[in-house]
Amino acid sequence: MKKLLLYCLLSAPVLVNAQQSLVKYVKPIIGTQKMGHTYPGATVPFGAVQLSPDTDTLSYELNGKYNGDVYKYCAGYKYEDKTIVGFSHTHFSGTGHSDLGDFLIMPTQGKLQLNPGTADDPKSGFRSAFSHNNEVVEAGYYKVKLDDDNILAELTATNRVGVHQYTFPKSDDSHIILDLMSGIYNYDDKSVWTFVRVVNDTLVTGYRQTNGWARTRTVYFAMSFSKPFASYGQKNFDKAQAYKGFWRKFDQTKNFPDIAGKRIRMYFDFKTEDQEKIKVKFALSPVSQANALENMQAEAQGWDFDKIKQQAQADWNKELNKIKIDASEDDKTNFYTAMYHAFINPTNYSDVNGEYKGLDQNVHKAADFNNYTTFSLWDTYRALHPFLNIMQPARNNDIVKSMMAHYDQSALKMLPIWSHYANDNWCMSGYHSVSVLTDAIIKGVYNGDANKALDACIATANHRDYEGIGDYIDMGYVPAERSGTSVSNTLEYAYDDWCIAQLAKKLNRKDVYDEFTKRSGNWKNVFDKSIGFMRPKMLDGTFKKEFDALSTHGQGFIEGNTWNYSFFVPQDPKALVEQMGGNKKVGLRLDSLFSMHLPDEFFAETEDITREGIIGGYVHGNEPAHHVAYLYNWIGQPWKTQEKIRMILKMQYKPTPDGLGGNDDCGQMSAWYMFSSLGFYPVSPGSEDYSLGSPAVKNAVLALENGKTFTVEAVNQSDKNVYVQKVMLNGKALASNTIKHSDITGGGKLTFYMTSKPVKK
Repeated sequence: MKKLLLYCLLSAPVLVNAQQSLVKYVKPIIGTQKMGHTYPGATVPFGAVQLSPDTDTLSYELNGKYNGDVYKYCAGYKYEDKTIVGFSHTHFSGTGHSDLGDFLIMPTQGKLQLNPGTADDPKSGFRSAFSHNNEVVEAGYYKVKLDDDNILAELTATNRVGVHQYTFPKSDDSHIILDLMSGIYNYDDKSVWTFVRVVNDTLVTGYRQTNGWARTRTVYFAMSFSKPFASYGQKNFDKAQAYKGFWRKFDQTKNFPDIAGKRIRMYFDFKTEDQEKIKVKFALSPVSQANALENMQAEAQGWDFDKIKQQAQADWNKELNKIKIDASEDDKTNFYTAMYHAFINPTNYSDVNGEYKGLDQNVHKAADFNNYTTFSLWDTYRALHPFLNIMQPARNNDIVKSMMAHYDQSALKMLPIWSHYANDNWCMSGYHSVSVLTDAIIKGVYNGDANKALDACIATANHRDYEGIGDYIDMGYVPAERSGTSVSNTLEYAYDDWCIAQLAKKLNRKDVYDEFTKRSGNWKNVFDKSIGFMRPKMLDGTFKKEFDALSTHGQGFIEGNTWNYSFFVPQDPKALVEQMGGNKKVGLRLDSLFSMHLPDEFFAETEDITREGIIGGYVHGNEPAHHVAYLYNWIGQPWKTQEKIRMILKMQYKPTPDGLGGNDDCGQMSAWYMFSSLGFYPVSPGSEDYSLGSPAVKNAVLALENGKTFTVEAVNQSDKNVYVQKVMLNGKALASNTIKHSDITGGGKLTFYMTSKPVKK
């Protein structure tokens, strides 16, 4: 009897914390149609490999100019397409610009073709027609029938290894093509150099260097086949040049093991029996071919494809089980797919031995952290990194350490702006690493040298020759003559400066606190009280005369108009309300934002926004206004925050291929969804406060890394009951519309009592 009692006591926690099968709710196909720019292929949480199909080969350049259609292929895959060109190993998730698409592999049979052909005539090349009816898209697994060659393609992955399984028909002419010139946002001169070494009849290693969004990017690989190839060869598509060297003494086109050039496609020949499976393991490294091979040997031993797939899905299930929700089936699909998309980036950027390529292009070894890359910081500082501070604090600690390593290796002594693969591509505005560092330190996540982090923030914020910072420091704003995004730069610098002030306050550095608190008020310098909007200001101190409040172009803003950007003072909403004329005026302005009609002409030329991503004039498909629905809390109308949040959740997120109203932006859109579904949101990262909204879940249990749990409960939850009657934290009524980070990490229960009518107090 005692043994039975002991067994029950020991097993009870296991039953309570038992993992649920949540992978079934992840639909990576969401966001692959229209503007989501997600990819459907196989990856593991924060994995270095993103093995996914590419559906066209458009060039970035057309007749010497930018080809606008290439924007549709930021993730390589477009749901509307009918053909697949091949499966490449690196992809961005949800971005509005692109790169990558490295090492495209395509299985074929019959006559060898080394050009991709066209979408209209796929049989003219190695691409193949496919149907979504024969496509399976899951977390960590992708499968599709390649109709033109009657080949079944299956993909899975480990952290650093892409694993392929191709089921061939009977053929004496089966091939696996390795396209080393393919890429996303490609153009003729993007490939700088490629090297391939055929080690034996099952192993190939090499590297390629590209000049794209990342100016100097080198990726090494090791490729292993489950079956020896019978023969192999290559075709070099390099432009003719006068100097040919003396390698021409060899026939390098067939069975030659030492290959180099800029534009190369290789092929490997096999004889296959009906339904024979040929498997490929393709490992990546930022450092060397030897490290790529070591990564493969460490992570993908043997040839059991199903075992690797099961491990990938188990890795995803472990991450998904950190939050267990009770909600409708559609909401579960939206939530866990959002969680999946949020846990794709940032991506691992180091080998199993800890080595990685640094910003200085030298090899470094991470001693006390895992190194990460893919920092889309203009997007992700808002919600993704704050979400990681709750659910992935150890990982976000490593991410901040990666940013500090970036700073140490920077010749400019700046923190990352938008960085990937040992490069900064300098995309977007602000210096939002400052926000990520501050938020992690304020919330007790970062365990490195906080004063050194503050020094890095100050150095970045004082880099005078970067995008108007010198003028901003001297004049208190970025003049319109000096920048086409002068207003948004001023607003974003002011917010980041507030973050620096908060960090300085925590570290008792009063001189820094005073300086950056003053700078954080610079937003007032571009606020035109006469019209109630943010507006470009000229060098002479006057506001720009020609100004259109609805337009997104030529008005001083990036990815937004002044209707959205005029609310971008997340660090001090109270002061913004005062400047705008008080609660009543701001309430009417917010109401108008959500109810107005924005004519198509005002976003027709904006690539990443369509009607689906807009509610009234509120642009959810871009980030600058992601906090705006929560501002009703600052004007005494929290019921409108609750109403708007639930409306946005329903209108902008759906469990369909076109279910995202805009680019997912490396998980920012998804992090917004999760925060808002749980009932709270970080309006101003760098603060411990979260603003309350209206939860869409009935119940959610957050399993925190510190071993505690935080529960969100919505009593009387329904689609009609979107308003909050009262909120209890651990049984005590909340007197404000905020909770603190410590309230969550300390464990406990947040209870919302829902009702169908606004509660006006």
